[in-house]
Amino acid sequence: MGTLLIRPPGHRRDVALRPAATAMVWVGEGHPHETIAVPGIALADGDVLVAVEMSTICGSDVHTVQGRRSAPTPLVLGHESVGRVIATGDSGANAVDGTPLRIGDRVVWSVTVSCASCDRCLQGLPQKCRTLGKYGHDRVGAHGDLTGAFGTHVQLREGTAIVRVPEALPASVLAPASCATATAWAAVARAGRDHDLDGATVRIHGAGLVGLSAAAIAAEQGATVEVLDPNPARRALATRFGAADALSREPDVVIEASGHAVVAALDGVAVGGTVVLVGSVFPADPVPFDAESIVRRLVTVAGIHNYTGAELAEAVAFLAGRGRAYPFADAVGAVRSLLDIDEALVEAAGPEAPLRIGLVPGR
Repeated sequence: MGTLLIRPPGHRRDVALRPAATAMVWVGEGHPHETIAVPGIALADGDVLVAVEMSTICGSDVHTVQGRRSAPTPLVLGHESVGRVIATGDSGANAVDGTPLRIGDRVVWSVTVSCASCDRCLQGLPQKCRTLGKYGHDRVGAHGDLTGAFGTHVQLREGTAIVRVPEALPASVLAPASCATATAWAAVARAGRDHDLDGATVRIHGAGLVGLSAAAIAAEQGATVEVLDPNPARRALATRFGAADALSREPDVVIEASGHAVVAALDGVAVGGTVVLVGSVFPADPVPFDAESIVRRLVTVAGIHNYTGAELAEAVAFLAGRGRAYPFADAVGAVRSLLDIDEALVEAAGPEAPLRIGLVPGR
């Protein structure tokens, strides 16, 4: 972790890091990451400095380096991570549950930074804040250098939802919580607003980590779950996450978690059913929309993108509780050194890639 040298407090707290923090900076498609040293940072009131234990590579990180997803450069990618609090701003900071964070707390945090005061935040949509910031998505600069998870440290800004996590849970379970698990929780929760999932039938398109997580969450709420995916190995894996055999009737709920089966999701839901679109987070060709069919079948279509702080906390509680029955720890199929990030990203894009590849500092 290194030694912290904290100078006299002021409006911003200067924190010197010995040894210096390391950030892996992506400078554009076709270029390797550049390693930069960050010897110190300034923490504003409400900020938190976290030493990273493990980060995982999400599909959106792969899409970015492949040029399939626009992003400002230079950029520190990464938004799935678990780590420990090692410093705070002068006023301290609170976890989502309202209690003060302490040095040494093991935490995960939201991908988004929200103001808590704009109309969207006040409507319960902090993930769509008018002044939204996003870890692993914002250009290095105005908010410092430690702005993404692919580094030894991350500077969490005021307005980040921070959740304490159990010491007993492996980092491989916790790192994806701040993207895949929390997003899946939000998707299932949205479906649950329209249908009692206990006894419902749920079809999930896509056996990536979001789809598999949604399967486990829905199954634990009493649903019969079917997971569709073109990859037979992923379909087999889905059975370990609560998926059953093919449904005997049209599903009450369809969760589209792949981004490639929107039409099938809309066409396949039962009368009065709900379709939750969660996988369409990358540029794709427009899909035809049969409005008459949607209207006549009384279908509800909802979009889910990211999640609230409360949903992140609920996802962590699930992983720490009933989620232990499922093989979330196996999702990270390989762990690489942070310095081997470029090779790890190539591996993550391969046809035989595991659900997640972990990156750890100092390995």
